[in-house]
Amino acid sequence: QNPDSPLTVLACFRKLAGLTLFITGASRGIGKAIALKAARDGANVVIAAKTAEPHPKLPGTIYTAAQEVEAAGGRALPCVVDIRDEQQIGEAVQKAVDTFGGIDILVNNASAISLTGTLSTPMKKVDLMLGINLRGTYLTSKLVIPHLLKSRSPHILNLSPPLNLNPVWFKNHTAYTMAKYGMSMCVLGMAEEFRGQIAVNALWPKTAIQTAAMDMLGGSDIGKQCRTADIIADAAYVILSQPKDYTGHFLVDEDVLKQQGVRDFDQYAIQPGHPLLPDFFLDEAPELLAQQMEQHGKYYKCYFTQFLVHIQLIVLQILLLCRFSVIHRLDQKNGHWNLPGSVKNLQYAPWCPHLSFSWLLGATPAFKPPSSSATPASGGPIESTFDTIKGVINEDVVKATQAIYQFDLSGEHSGVWFLDLKSGSGSAGQGQPPIKPDVVMTMDSSDFSKMFSGKLKPTMAFMSGKLRIKGDMSLAIKLDKLMGRMNKAKL
Repeated sequence: QNPDSPLTVLACFRKLAGLTLFITGASRGIGKAIALKAARDGANVVIAAKTAEPHPKLPGTIYTAAQEVEAAGGRALPCVVDIRDEQQIGEAVQKAVDTFGGIDILVNNASAISLTGTLSTPMKKVDLMLGINLRGTYLTSKLVIPHLLKSRSPHILNLSPPLNLNPVWFKNHTAYTMAKYGMSMCVLGMAEEFRGQIAVNALWPKTAIQTAAMDMLGGSDIGKQCRTADIIADAAYVILSQPKDYTGHFLVDEDVLKQQGVRDFDQYAIQPGHPLLPDFFLDEAPELLAQQMEQHGKYYKCYFTQFLVHIQLIVLQILLLCRFSVIHRLDQKNGHWNLPGSVKNLQYAPWCPHLSFSWLLGATPAFKPPSSSATPASGGPIESTFDTIKGVINEDVVKATQAIYQFDLSGEHSGVWFLDLKSGSGSAGQGQPPIKPDVVMTMDSSDFSKMFSGKLKPTMAFMSGKLRIKGDMSLAIKLDKLMGRMNKAKL
């Protein structure tokens, strides 16, 4: 970090030196980032997580995290812990006390997520989320609190959101919201119960944070819309450096750091300058967030359109020079110009509708914009979208996706459409899919067109309730890559 930044000055005091942190889910992601931040102060860190053996899809284990903590200047104690298991937590807590002499700080970071509706969420997943997020947080706190009461700097920090009861944050994923808010309710109750004895606070990111879990949910391409876990670690460091009477707060990372004088937040961006994906549960309603993301899209589209207009004008000048030579090489047939395909494509440039080259190919040397009465494709915008889809799917896409999608569209162009990315070289069309779909997406036809044209982010469509998903969420997210290929194909 910048040596002159407020956080660097704060770190010079090594506020966490010699303190012991018990962090759940610290083998990777946000938990590990907080652990490493504390380690640089010379803190002791208990890495309480499940991953003892390398995971095929997720990076790191409790042992690799422990090595990083010690390399950063701290002392580490890796413990295999499933926070749903009271005995395992109890043994890890006792081992921490025996090793380091006590526990000063508890960070409840471990969490499970499934962004699915009531009818699409198996009870096994409901139990998992409630067991880890709610019960695990409560149980770990219960077993650690007796040791926190003996500490000179006792803190509990839960990675959970403000308790926003706007129904929009419940309707698409009731079970997950209930489980996550359970962590926040622990803050609300324990902060008051132990006021004056233990500082109990919650911390939540303003934007999406790039972690292995986020990559699994949104795909690798979602990273450019995220910040790194360092912003959470820096904000947590500020909170854990406060006295124990700083309690009962529901904090947002960016707000915490702004109060410390931080102004440069590009340092946390995966891709500085790129629009960021807002996180769930904050004050702004999903509908407003969706509008903001669409505005970001219009901003870039505006500049891109100006660029295309500039290019087209250059081409226009070139064609002016060779206009008559082009025309004289054309063969007239049945009173009309019989144009080669390469020249036909110049009649109208769909990627910039304000200009037309059709006058270059006709007999009248006048500049004419495309007629407003031009007839659209006979099948309408939805059929046009599926024609584009058919043009970009192939065996490689099918092999990488392995899913069948059904789209139930309402509104002006209502109907049922399917996309088969499981067999052969793929297929798409109107009607029910040939076999049972893996994912059913329900939305308005106009929003469908916006989503596949890049004007509406799928994540924002889901967050704002414009898109309802039934089935495998991970397979639904794979469509994002196909949409990217479509947009490139259109250009």
